[in-house]
Amino acid sequence: MEPLQIPPVNLALLAPLLTVVAWAAGLLLVDVFAIPEGNKKLTGYLAIIGLLVAGLVGLPLWNVSGSTFSGMLVLDRYSLALTWIFLIVGAMACAMALDYLPRHGIEQGEFYPLIMFAVAGMILLAQGTDLIVLFLGIEALSITLYILTGFAYPRLSSGEAAMKYLVLGAFAAGFFVYGIALIYGATGTTNLAGIAEYLGRQTLVAADQTLLLAGAGMVLVAFGFKIALVPFHMWTPDVYEGSPTPVAAFMSVGTKGAAFAALLRIVAYALVDVKGYWLPVLAVLAALTMVVGNLGALGQMNVKRMLAYSSIGHAGYILMGIMVAPERGTEAFLFYLLAYALTNLGAFGVLIALEQRGEAAWSLEDFNGLFQRRPMLAVAMALFMLSLAGVPPTAGFWGKFFIFTAAYEGGLGWLAVVGVISSAIAAFFYLRIVAKMFMQAPTRELRPELGRGLSADIIICLLYTSPSPRD
Repeated sequence: MEPLQIPPVNLALLAPLLTVVAWAAGLLLVDVFAIPEGNKKLTGYLAIIGLLVAGLVGLPLWNVSGSTFSGMLVLDRYSLALTWIFLIVGAMACAMALDYLPRHGIEQGEFYPLIMFAVAGMILLAQGTDLIVLFLGIEALSITLYILTGFAYPRLSSGEAAMKYLVLGAFAAGFFVYGIALIYGATGTTNLAGIAEYLGRQTLVAADQTLLLAGAGMVLVAFGFKIALVPFHMWTPDVYEGSPTPVAAFMSVGTKGAAFAALLRIVAYALVDVKGYWLPVLAVLAALTMVVGNLGALGQMNVKRMLAYSSIGHAGYILMGIMVAPERGTEAFLFYLLAYALTNLGAFGVLIALEQRGEAAWSLEDFNGLFQRRPMLAVAMALFMLSLAGVPPTAGFWGKFFIFTAAYEGGLGWLAVVGVISSAIAAFFYLRIVAKMFMQAPTRELRPELGRGLSADIIICLLYTSPSPRD
């Protein structure tokens, strides 16, 4: 009997991920035994420090590449760049919650470790190169988000949002597992490199090809739910509206970015030899997502729901970069994701500033005359809206420029045209908010509340989104 062979494991390649997980686990214990009730902001500050430490741990790894756990996890510049984006998003979500949670009477210390565990799931999706690992990453992310979505208990809308997200998330997980099984049946492996190698060295028989395409279709359906691609998007407005606003902001950028990161590896590397099958499907989904998302936002009078539909439209733009990733889309995807993340977090930050205890200020009418009451807040919101609309020379414009250019050079010129047209449609509802802030008189008295964490968030987002020369 041959001895059991244990594959070599290089934990240094997982340093940021392990730092986040270990810090979050330790923070749970510290919160329970060392931090008194009513002082849970300290837990939030410790969570932010932990995420920053994880980012610093990753700095020496920039020029390092390699894989571990038998090639199931990989470290490269792509995954490391995504890791830093997710750490930034997590830290900013924690900063948003510092004043939001006590203001709404839902301050619990476990909120911040849950955010950190969600970030760990995102990093796992960025580094995963095996379908089993990607499934674990999606579930680690989803389970924490189910809890965070219903965190505003006993508010009924929060519980309803959590239940909707849980049911549809479980439905998507079933599709993913079944899809993995079919792909394994066709290729004999769940490793993305192994799938690509198998497809590259032989022609599949009809039965195996059917299994592979059916499995790939089910995996795409699962990612479609997570990313909110049309027609798998119907849960998004209700879940975003019912969730605590920092959670909605976190979901709108973090979940999308992590799911897209994994989808890029699957379609652009593992399934590149069957591109002729999945490319037309993704192109149609991207076009529908851009058009339906932006048209759905037109009729919204609730700004939080409008931003939810807006996030659907932006998922279509990002999907364009995924489809042409091997050529130029990877860089465009990363730039657009960072630009969209900071812009959207800034917009949600302004919403949080307008909310008051027991009252949500999400109506378009609540923005009337904001410039007269809080001019700097109105200027910041205007810049975020212009960036989301893609007005030059904001970060959002450059993100769309790179995505559309990559799509055009990748042979998807017609899809780039659809993107431009849908962006023109989107400009209407973004600029409508700007007009109300600067050109309307206030309709009711609001006293925006800006704590230190929220102020820092908005300033950071403002600095990145503002017009500046970019490479």
